[in-house]
Amino acid sequence: MLHRCKGYLDVRALTLYKGFHSIPRAQNRVFLTAEFRDLNDDAISGFKGLSKPNTFRWNSVIRAHVDAGFFDAALSFFSAMREAGARRDHYTFPLVNRAISSRTEHFKLGEAIHCLGIQTGFDSDVYFCNTMIEVYVRSDCIGLARRLFDEMLVRDVVSWTSMISGYIQIGDTHEQFRLFRKMQREGLEPSSVTLAVTLRACGVVKDVVGGIQLFGYVIKKGFESHELVQNSVLVVFSKAGCFKEMKELFGRIQMKSVVSWNIIMSAYYSMGDVSQVVHCYEKMKTELIPSHETLTLVISAFAKCGDLHQGQKVQCYALKSGQIDVVLEASLVDFFAKCGELALAIQLFEEIEMKNSTSWSVMMWGFIQHDQFRDAIDLFQRMQSSGFEPSADVLQGLVLSYTHLGALGLGRGIHGYLMRNKFGIDSDDKNLETSILNMYAKCGSIVLAQRCFDIMVLKDTVAWSSMIEGYAVHGLGSEALRLFHQMQKEGITPNGVTFLSLLSACSHSGLVSEGNEVFDCMTRNYGIKPDLSHYTCMVDLLGRSGKLHEALEVINSMDAEPDGRIWGSLLASCRTYSDGKLGNYAAQKIFDLEPDNVGYHVVLSNIHATTGKWDVTKNIRKFMGEKGFVRRPGWSCIEEKGGLQMFVAGDRSHPQAGEIYEALGCLSKCMEEIHAFETSWMGWGCIFTTKE
Repeated sequence: MLHRCKGYLDVRALTLYKGFHSIPRAQNRVFLTAEFRDLNDDAISGFKGLSKPNTFRWNSVIRAHVDAGFFDAALSFFSAMREAGARRDHYTFPLVNRAISSRTEHFKLGEAIHCLGIQTGFDSDVYFCNTMIEVYVRSDCIGLARRLFDEMLVRDVVSWTSMISGYIQIGDTHEQFRLFRKMQREGLEPSSVTLAVTLRACGVVKDVVGGIQLFGYVIKKGFESHELVQNSVLVVFSKAGCFKEMKELFGRIQMKSVVSWNIIMSAYYSMGDVSQVVHCYEKMKTELIPSHETLTLVISAFAKCGDLHQGQKVQCYALKSGQIDVVLEASLVDFFAKCGELALAIQLFEEIEMKNSTSWSVMMWGFIQHDQFRDAIDLFQRMQSSGFEPSADVLQGLVLSYTHLGALGLGRGIHGYLMRNKFGIDSDDKNLETSILNMYAKCGSIVLAQRCFDIMVLKDTVAWSSMIEGYAVHGLGSEALRLFHQMQKEGITPNGVTFLSLLSACSHSGLVSEGNEVFDCMTRNYGIKPDLSHYTCMVDLLGRSGKLHEALEVINSMDAEPDGRIWGSLLASCRTYSDGKLGNYAAQKIFDLEPDNVGYHVVLSNIHATTGKWDVTKNIRKFMGEKGFVRRPGWSCIEEKGGLQMFVAGDRSHPQAGEIYEALGCLSKCMEEIHAFETSWMGWGCIFTTKE
């Protein structure tokens, strides 16, 4: 009769009505029912109303909280169980271990549970030991997990699988494969989970041969139709770039799951084939309901190609189907920012109730993509006020914002924070170190940039290229070339960005012959095909040295299609050397590509002004006025008392605008007086020289 009751309240009412509430088995059924439902106040009150709950009831309430994701509450009930003197059985400790595994900050408690389990006599219990291995693995304590594994007198498939998974988690695939082979030698047949885990390891190291051999073993043992194994093989082929084999296997899967579709779509996304991602998504919807992960993947694909309309359709579908979660919300913020709709991205971000570190990060990078660096810094301060610890990605965005604003003092402050918290030093993420180097170089302190570079333990191609670029920014072409030769001696292979920085360094230092040698070295010694950016640097290099027609020859002979930037570089050189004829030609090419670019109209106007062609200059200015061209005002930024002050040309909205313009007026007057004095002094000097 009790087993036919569906809910907690039904069972509770029946036991009271029939007078069964004092029978232990009936009480157990009450808590068993509560365990399989969402936790509610009635169930908890019923438990607390018991004078002396038995082990079964304690386990039931702990398990209910673990299943509901209330891990801290589950641990609190375990503590209360100990205080009540209730006996712990071989189900209790594994339940507690599940809670600890889900909250890695409770690792010390895991060690205490291990000791308590040994004292209680569960050190030989396979179930308990397996869950303890999981606790150690989740806490990145692979040494403790292995020690426990080796001490186990009896090990089952779960023991081996947990240990194999632990080695994959830390990236030690060699030991993982060794354990897999040892497991087979000891006569244990791997389960579908073991094979799936091992196959995914092949994908991580891109071991195609090993993956195919293991796939043969899968077929031999009859696991080919297992969904988990099929998906793991798809991941292997995807990570190894074997897309043909992946598509063939996917086509053979009769009952495709959501996970299978997500893997194939993820592979197409990594290939940059957005159309195939969309095709798979539309086909999948006819067979299955897309998951949160599916929608997140499709939104990311539309963000990549900037298709606002299609992305909004996916957003509507997600809202109607109730598929919105925190990850998808963050992806939508990123999507709108990348599609140029920053206002919509901000609106969506503000509507997110439970913001996580990813939400803050994508919004911050959205501001950075739109050059809203002050807003990015303000957002970071809001994030700190909300109690979130910044991730490496957020800190990198903050450093980049300080770099663009030239905020050297604030940049040094964040560098100190990174050193204190060991970001980019003891961690695997070295991008922050390179970002700090770039910040110092671009904010004017090449000495500090060099110091950062010198203390780097592991210098990759990006670090070398960044330091070379730093020298280029400061016009230290010879230093950039010296560093490049040192890079070659240390066996670091340069890439296209390295040579771009070198060419820029030669251009800013007037090293024409050296620049030509670098360009030839790139193609001849390293087989790097020049792209448009390399050709633009060569045009700039030749143009700055007055070799305008040689620069034009580079444009005409290159493989790539010229864009506005490369013609703009030639136009700027024409202005420097007052070559109106070639300047007109370059300007016409630019206007064909970018007719609404205000800056190039101004440059052409200035070229004709310097050659005395005032009528032409007047006509260009008149044309700009008729077209309604408005040049974006310049702006500058200074650090003041630990903060930033921004100034825009012609803007008087600053709260201290009156004082600022008064100070500017005084400075202008002083400069005029100094100029007048110097001019008169030079005149007297000429008179004295004539008399002599």
